[in-house]
Amino acid sequence: MILAKVVGTVVATRKDERLVASKLLVARPLDPSGIPGGNYLVAVDTMDAGVGDTVLIVSGSSARMAQGYKDCPIDAAIIGIVDQVDTPGDTPGASPGAGS
Repeated sequence: MILAKVVGTVVATRKDERLVASKLLVARPLDPSGIPGGNYLVAVDTMDAGVGDTVLIVSGSSARMAQGYKDCPIDAAIIGIVDQVDTPGDTPGASPGAGS
């Protein structure tokens, strides 16, 4: 799974017919401290996430196992909205990416 921050949306008026009702979001991976890093990716939103949300993303064949996407041509799917991430040394309850 990938921890990421939703940073934008994608509008595609022409796409595979199996994706017609799907919302596509641009996300940037985060490390556990909330620091952005890595390449941006486009993910199908299965959780009604929005810009600014910290999310969990699955990729590859796992993405196609998300609700309703078994035979869809997707490589990344948002499968959760993160409330908080706790790692050793962090202040308990601090939200990921706070201050970013």
